[in-house]
Amino acid sequence: MAFSSSLSRLNLIPKPSLPYALKALHFHKLLRAHWIGPALSSNASTPRFSALKTTSSAGFHTRISRPQDDDLIVLGIETSCDDTAAAIVKGNGEILSQVIASQAELLARYGGVAPKMAEEAHAQVIDKVVQETMEKANLTERDLSAVAVTIGPGLSLCLRVGVQKARKIAGSSSLPIVGVHHMEAHALVARLVERELQFPFMALLISGGHNLLVLAQDLGQYIQLGTTIDDAIGEAYDKTAKWLGLDLRKSGGPAIEELAREGDPKSIKFSTPMKQHKDCNFSYAGLKTQVRLAIESRNIDTKIPLSSASIQDRSVRADIAASFQRVAVLHLEDKCERAIEWALKIEPSIRHLVVSGGVASNKYVRAQLTAVARKKGLQLVCPPPSLCTDNGVMVAWTGLEHFRIGRFDPPPPADEPEDTMYDVRPRWPLGEEYTEGRSAARSLRTARIHPSLTSIIQASLQQQQ
Repeated sequence: MAFSSSLSRLNLIPKPSLPYALKALHFHKLLRAHWIGPALSSNASTPRFSALKTTSSAGFHTRISRPQDDDLIVLGIETSCDDTAAAIVKGNGEILSQVIASQAELLARYGGVAPKMAEEAHAQVIDKVVQETMEKANLTERDLSAVAVTIGPGLSLCLRVGVQKARKIAGSSSLPIVGVHHMEAHALVARLVERELQFPFMALLISGGHNLLVLAQDLGQYIQLGTTIDDAIGEAYDKTAKWLGLDLRKSGGPAIEELAREGDPKSIKFSTPMKQHKDCNFSYAGLKTQVRLAIESRNIDTKIPLSSASIQDRSVRADIAASFQRVAVLHLEDKCERAIEWALKIEPSIRHLVVSGGVASNKYVRAQLTAVARKKGLQLVCPPPSLCTDNGVMVAWTGLEHFRIGRFDPPPPADEPEDTMYDVRPRWPLGEEYTEGRSAARSLRTARIHPSLTSIIQASLQQQQ
C-alpha cells in the first residue's frame, strides 16, 4: 500500500421502504441557531443538537446563518472502492490535511478491483491514514466539529470499513456524523475550488464506475439527465489498457492518455455509441467490444508489456489507444451537449458545467469538454486532478455543506459492537430521473437500489411543511 499526502463483510441491505429510508438517513436539525462547538464535555447540560424521532421525521432544509461556520472542522473518510483516503477541511474551505493510501499494486496484480482484496487493504491502513491526517493538521478528535463518511454508492465490503472507522471516532468523541453520497461529493468539491459556483449548475460525473449527467438545483436536490446503461467510461479505459498490455499501476486512464499521444486518433474507425438514441444516456460495452476485436485482428500479443514491445507493435497499440480515446470522449461530448440543452430549459439561469470524477483528470477530456461548455455559453469548472480522483477532501467538504444546514446524525454509541450492521448503500441513485431522459435501452438493474438521495430529502422536506 502506497501512501500519498499530496494532497473496509456485510450482506447487502434489501431495498427499503421509503419510511425506512427516511429513518435510516437520520437527518437532524440543530437545536439552536448557533453551533455550540465540538469541545463540550460529555456531561454538558446543553445538548448540541436535537435528536430525531424515529417514526417519520427526517431531513431539514433550514438555512442557519452562523458566524462560526468558517471555523467548523470536519474529518472526511472515503473507502468506496480502491483508495483509502481521509482529509480535514474547515468551513472556510481551507484544507488542513489529506492522506491517500493507494491500492495501485493490487490493481496491477489483479487487473482491476478485487472487492475482497480491496476490503482487506482498506482495513490494514484505515487507522494509519486517519491518524496521519489528524497529525498533519495538528489536531485531536476533540477539535473536530463532525465526521463525514461515504456511505454509497460503491463496494459494500469497502464502504463498511470507512463507516466503521467514522462511527468509532464519532462515538468515542461524541461527534455528529454525516453520511455522504459519493457522486454528490464529486460534484460539490467544485464548490470548494470555485467558491463563486452557485446552484443551479450542470454536472458531468465520470469515473470507473459511473457516468452521470445531473442538474444540480440545490444541495441534495438533483435531476438525473443521463447515466450509463452498462459500462462507464473509466471502466472502458481500464479494460482497454489491460488488453493493450499497459502498466496498470498508474490506472488505465492515465496509461491510455499517455500512449494515445503517440497514435493517430483517426486511424481506426470505431463507431460512436448510441448515436441513434436521442437521450443523454451512455454505453461503453459496444466500444469495448470494438477495441477487443481491433486488438485481435492485428495479432497484438498483449502478454508482452508495452515496455518490451517492438517499435511497430507499439505504434499499432498507440493508434488503438488514440482512436479509442477519441470516440470514447466524443460520446461524452454528444450526450453532454444534449443534457445542457435540456438543463437550460429547466433552469435557464445555469452558467456553469462542472466536470469531476477520476476521468476528469484526463487533459484530453478536459480540453474537449471545455469546447462543449464554451459552445453552449457555459463556463467549465473542473477540480484539479488530485480532487477529481477519490479523496477525503470531497467527502469532508460535502459533509460540511450538509452539516451547516442541519443535516447530520447524532453521535453513535461509544461501545457499538464490531458486528453492527451498518447502513451502506452500494447502489444509491443521486437524483430523480428526468422524464425525457428515460430510455428504452436502459438495462440498468433495479434490484437492491436505495431510494435516491434527492427523493429522501424531498420527502423529508414535505414532512416538515
